[in-house]
Amino acid sequence: MNKKITIAIDGFSSTGKSTVAKQLAKELGYVYVDTGAMYRAVTLYALRKNFISEQDFDKKALVADLPAVKLKFIFNPEVGFGEMYLNDENIEKEIRQMEVSQYVSKVAAVPEVREMLVAQQQEMGKEKGIVMDGRDIGTVVFPDAELKIFMTASAEERAQRRFKELSERGEDVTYKEVLENVQERDLLDTTRKDSPLIKAKDAKEIDNSHLTLTGQFERIMDLYRATITN
Repeated sequence: MNKKITIAIDGFSSTGKSTVAKQLAKELGYVYVDTGAMYRAVTLYALRKNFISEQDFDKKALVADLPAVKLKFIFNPEVGFGEMYLNDENIEKEIRQMEVSQYVSKVAAVPEVREMLVAQQQEMGKEKGIVMDGRDIGTVVFPDAELKIFMTASAEERAQRRFKELSERGEDVTYKEVLENVQERDLLDTTRKDSPLIKAKDAKEIDNSHLTLTGQFERIMDLYRATITN
């Protein structure tokens, strides 16, 4: 029986981290945790409470309300992964909307939000046998993860994927809006003071601008096999 390890997948928005992380978890029988969904859930909470808008972001009010934010993943066998619940409400679909995407990097930059969620994420990974994706998994959440992957692709390619995904869901967005959102999130994610998006020194970089999903999955499985045999 193979030893269980921790797999940390970091990278820019819309690089398909969640897609490949779910594939890996299913293939290996590991637990999958989408940390982005956790930050999106807090962002949705802030939007619902009117703590954040285009004009204003009341960080103090959000921080004061954090004890009221209860997050958990509940496995849905129909989709094959754990869906995000906020205070016992399934918000999986709502957190994927463009409105949440517009503000999630700002909410994720709040130190108290990161502190709360990182502690929860580290608790989830104590038993190993976990695949977690996000922005700071290999650098902050699990710096000792046995396998670290850093995913990247051009902003234009990522915006095209995101635009297609949102359009297929019926959202009324333009490619230009999505590209600007991707570029803004990149800037916020890489320049924030607390846990910025950076590639861990021991992470394996995968640029999937021109990789098929199958090709990408096979490459990561090769990295996994090399890791557990070392």
